Amino acid sequence: MFKEIGIDENIIKAITEMGFETPTPVQEQVIPLLLEDNSRDIIALAQTGTGKTAAFGIPVIQNLDTNKKQVQAIILSPTRELCLQIADDLATYAKYKEEIKIAAVFGGASMERQIRAVKSGAQIISATPGRLLDLINRREINISEVETVVLDEADEMLNMGFRDELVAILAETPEDKNMLLFSATMPSEITGIVKKYMENPIEITIGKKNSGAENVEHVCFMVYAKDRYLALKRIVDYNPEIYGIVFCRTRRETQEVADLLMKDGYNADALHGDLSQAQRDQVMNKFRIKHLQILVATDVAARGLDVDNLTHIINYSLPEEIELYTHRSGRTGRAGRKGTSIVISNAKEKHLITKMEKQINKKFTYGVMPSGKEICEKQLFHLIDRMEKVEVDYSQIESFLPEIYRKLEWLDREELIMKFVSVEFNRFLDYYKNTAELATPKEGKSTGKTSRDNVNYTRFFINIGKTDNIKPGGLMGLINDYTGFSDIQIGDIELQRNFSFFEADAEFTDIIMKGFEDKEYRGRKISVEISESKPGGSSERRHGSFREDRKKSYEGGGFSRNRSGNSEGGYGRSRGGSSEGGYGKSRSGNSEGGYGKSRSGSSEGGYGRSRGGSSEGGSSTGKPRRFQEFNSRERGSEGFKKGKRDKKHY
Repeated sequence: MFKEIGIDENIIKAITEMGFETPTPVQEQVIPLLLEDNSRDIIALAQTGTGKTAAFGIPVIQNLDTNKKQVQAIILSPTRELCLQIADDLATYAKYKEEIKIAAVFGGASMERQIRAVKSGAQIISATPGRLLDLINRREINISEVETVVLDEADEMLNMGFRDELVAILAETPEDKNMLLFSATMPSEITGIVKKYMENPIEITIGKKNSGAENVEHVCFMVYAKDRYLALKRIVDYNPEIYGIVFCRTRRETQEVADLLMKDGYNADALHGDLSQAQRDQVMNKFRIKHLQILVATDVAARGLDVDNLTHIINYSLPEEIELYTHRSGRTGRAGRKGTSIVISNAKEKHLITKMEKQINKKFTYGVMPSGKEICEKQLFHLIDRMEKVEVDYSQIESFLPEIYRKLEWLDREELIMKFVSVEFNRFLDYYKNTAELATPKEGKSTGKTSRDNVNYTRFFINIGKTDNIKPGGLMGLINDYTGFSDIQIGDIELQRNFSFFEADAEFTDIIMKGFEDKEYRGRKISVEISESKPGGSSERRHGSFREDRKKSYEGGGFSRNRSGNSEGGYGRSRGGSSEGGYGKSRSGNSEGGYGKSRSGSSEGGYGRSRGGSSEGGSSTGKPRRFQEFNSRERGSEGFKKGKRDKKHY
């Protein structure tokens, strides 16, 4: 009980009204230490949602000298939302200690109002580092006599780049202050602060250091990269009572996923940095009161959101830093409840799953993606349970019953039940009855080659391009998925409007051709054919992948242009000379090989075009007729008549 660890009666009365009954492990260990000796430095490592705010907030309030009307304690946190939440919680703990004043200092709000709150006699300041340092530099806040400094979510503040601000703030505080550092993880940057600013700190660890929350089950679903959103839908549909956060890596991806979910009828919204503060507040408030079932968010935007009863965390994209997974998963399984943290991953990311397992000291369970039949069954019985347990307000509905009975009297009992169930259930039946099951990717085989090996490349044509929203990474993912190899060396990738070219290790030509047989992309059959080598270039590359080629200067096969000279290899353009190899363009000269264009000359070999001369050789590509016809149509539609190419090198 709280009384047994020495807490003041007025504070106990306030926290009892909040629903506190027994202290959490972190409260049980931290509070007695601080009440016994207010000068001790403490490091507490515990997950988000374990009651850390009360662990430092209650002793800070109880140890205040209420006769002093100056700042005695500052509490630093990474976000505006968390800063406000701490200030609100502390004000509630001090509900029956009216002489205590607490001020919140944060960016994005009126500075004048915050200055007035501080100067009205605030003894505790809850602040974000940036705004507090700003007010210190303006001489509006004096922290030279502060007795306690609390760093809450210290690892998050460092991840967000507040190290310089923290150092500058701590430099303004007295040396004999006591410091309390609360964090979920203990990265090396925190160790540096501990050595410099803390004296013989007592370290308290709840659970294992840097580990995940005990009540959280960690599940991984392996899918093909192209099926990531479809997998998300199935996970949500299979958990009809879900109340959770879907984490994405970028703002753009966050908005795209949220838009797709809302379009598909889910009660979802997005939270990211491109939203105004007012929009973010509105979305978070809707989520807190459960007007939203699913929140799609970036890590930074979600840091200020503190909700205790989340059922699921879904990692749509893995975090850039492994440590962030601990923070994500720690948002569920709080206050003794069970929670589930789900990762949607692909074969290329499997090594990251292993790293996360080491980070949280737990193993992932590899889940099997639920089938359409299983999802429909789950949704059906969830609907029946809701109908069975719904409370009927007879006083409100009674006047409508005679007309309802009259309209439904022609239905017998079985028909009535089936129709009521189908009203909501048909959406799932219609979607899943014609939807193919999601395949689990096979373990990617290795080619046994490294990027240091010499590679001969074959150039391929594929009928997927920019209009299909394909990107180089997505194309490489398709190659990995359909060949079963995770490390085939890829050369240049050229994305055109309706088709693309890519280079791959020639040893795997047959495997690539066979792998793409009878495959579809967004409902359209994929066609892959062997193309001729890039004009003016070489089908041989040394030391592998296209990533290294990008670092090289444009030599030989690159882009060169002169007004009165020669251009050989790659793309050549000349006003008064000749262009040989690759793409040649000349106003008064000759163009040989590849694609030649001339105003008053001749064009031989490859694709020839002339305004005032002759064109010989026509198309000498040696490509299959179907490929020639397709490529000819695309050239006509993509500005080739003007001598332009919609071409991008990766």
